[in-house]
Amino acid sequence: MTESVDVSVLVPVKDEEATLAILAKQVATAFADDPRLSYELLFVDDGSTDRSWAVMRELADEYDHIRAIRLRRNFGKAAALAAAVAEARGARVVTMDGDLQDDPAEVPRLLAELDAGADLVTGHKADRKDPLSKRLPSKVFNKVTGLITGLSLNDYNSGLKAARIEVYRGVPLYGELHRYIPALAHHVGYRVAELPVNHRPREHGTSKYGFERYVRGAIDLMTVVTITKYGRRPAHLFGGLGLLSGAIGFLILLYLTGLWVFTTDPIGTRPLLNLGILLVILSVQMISLGLIAEIVLHRTANRAEATDLVAESTDREREQR
Repeated sequence: MTESVDVSVLVPVKDEEATLAILAKQVATAFADDPRLSYELLFVDDGSTDRSWAVMRELADEYDHIRAIRLRRNFGKAAALAAAVAEARGARVVTMDGDLQDDPAEVPRLLAELDAGADLVTGHKADRKDPLSKRLPSKVFNKVTGLITGLSLNDYNSGLKAARIEVYRGVPLYGELHRYIPALAHHVGYRVAELPVNHRPREHGTSKYGFERYVRGAIDLMTVVTITKYGRRPAHLFGGLGLLSGAIGFLILLYLTGLWVFTTDPIGTRPLLNLGILLVILSVQMISLGLIAEIVLHRTANRAEATDLVAESTDREREQR
């Protein structure tokens, strides 16, 4: 199937066999009010161990607008979304979880926000139906992420989002970066909006989120900071760390030099001497790494520019012919 549709609904799935048929009906109901709006429902099986894949295949065989993709193993939600985006045929995409906690009835409101000018709109679970053990860490996570990324949102963890397809195809999706799609989109100039949406309690299956997800999310937050703030100027990141390390190492060595000159205390056996030397060496390495990264970035940019110029020249020659 290669024909385009108006909206692609993307649903990554991990062990949700009991919810898929219900979700398909609820999505159909959400789009029933506007029959002129064509859509597809794209399930991605992210290494399920239950009958999720069999249920997806049955739904895809029964309905023309439903498609199913199966990953070879569990790669994570970001990888599942990336696979879905690559196969999506819609000019706009809606993402939601497959556990029925995201309400498909909210989809028309999200699409209306896109029609109003937003490039990406994310749902905010204003009355979240999760236990305190999930809500409290999530609140802290959202606050910290907003301060670091510069985009303040009430709910970075919401799986219910709608966006123009170019937004998803223009941001990296791996690791746990699906959480930071709004921040990455905001960084490159897309307009990001947030709407309060209905959130439902989980009635089937078990939650896939645990403490380790927040740990991985924190690590990926550092990746986001690197991409958004230093992606085009790596020497500022590595050079800044190198200068800080070098300054501390220099002060340590200066202090030890003063002891050696003005006192009789030995410094050769002090661990502080080793620390000072290691910090200075680290400084040289970090600054050198930053300069090498700048050279690589510069060469890559020049190659891309040269390719564009050759392509433009070729197009002009074809027009002249």
